[in-house]
Parts: sequence; C-alpha cells; structure tokens
Amino acid sequence: MKEKKEQAFEKIVREHKSTIYTVCYMFSKGSEEANDLFQEILINLWKGFDAFRGESKIETWIWRVSLNTCISADRKRKKEKDVIPLEMASDLYTDSDDDSKQIQQLYNRINKLDLMDRALVLLWLDNLSYEEIAAIVGINVKNVSVKLLRIKQKLIQMSDN
Repeated sequence: MKEKKEQAFEKIVREHKSTIYTVCYMFSKGSEEANDLFQEILINLWKGFDAFRGESKIETWIWRVSLNTCISADRKRKKEKDVIPLEMASDLYTDSDDDSKQIQQLYNRINKLDLMDRALVLLWLDNLSYEEIAAIVGINVKNVSVKLLRIKQKLIQMSDN
C-alpha cells in the first residue's frame, strides 16, 4: 500500500514538476532559493496527498499548494532580519540573448507586484482559464478578469518608466 502511494506521488510530481518549478522561479530571488521552495512544496504536497479528495483537478490542487507555500515562505522571509544571502559562482538565472533579457525584464516587473497579483499573472501566463485561476486562488471568475486587467495596466505603466 505504501509503495503504491509513493509511486502515485512520484508520478504526479514528474507530470507537474514544471508547474512547481515555475511557481518557485516566480517567488524566488535565485536558484538556491528556488530549489529550497521546490523542496518545501514537495513536503507540503506529500503531507496533503492523503487528504486530497479529488474534488478539484490535481493540477488545481498542485497550483494551490505551490502558491500557498511560496506566499507563506515570502511572508516568513520578510519577517526575518539580518539575513545575508550566499553568492553562487554561477547564476542559472542569467542569459545574454535578447529573448532571455526580455523574459527577465518581464519577471522583474512581475516580481514588483504584490503576492496575489504575482500569483494571478503566473497562472494566466501558464494559460489557465479564468475558471481554473478562480478555483486555485479562491475568488470568482469576474474578480479574476478585473484583477488581471488591472495587473496588465500596472505592468504596462512599469514599462513606460
């Protein structure tokens, strides 16, 4: 029984690891922090695996756990004082081609948004429907539409600066 559970969990993680990594990247300041967030999300998914009742799609549950884990970690990090980040010799987040620079500029702007706005943009960029976004973040579809419109306007204003 335990082996079946572990196999099912491993399969789900393999199928959805790009979603988890995407969330980690959006809420981290570097590769080390992204890896820490990934591990924390896996722990939270494992802890909640038995409680998942299938009332929503597995993707919705993974998004929700991932976002909640990263938002909680971000709040916890802001409460910590005098933390000195360690510098890595190589930075996986930098690349010099034009497409990478544009993507990095977009992520930099998105990272200036508050946590909920950042989560909404991330879900939208992953081509989730407004209904799926609403289910993940716990707001209604109309509210998703209005919030995304306002966020897009904020991002446009940031590009003018």
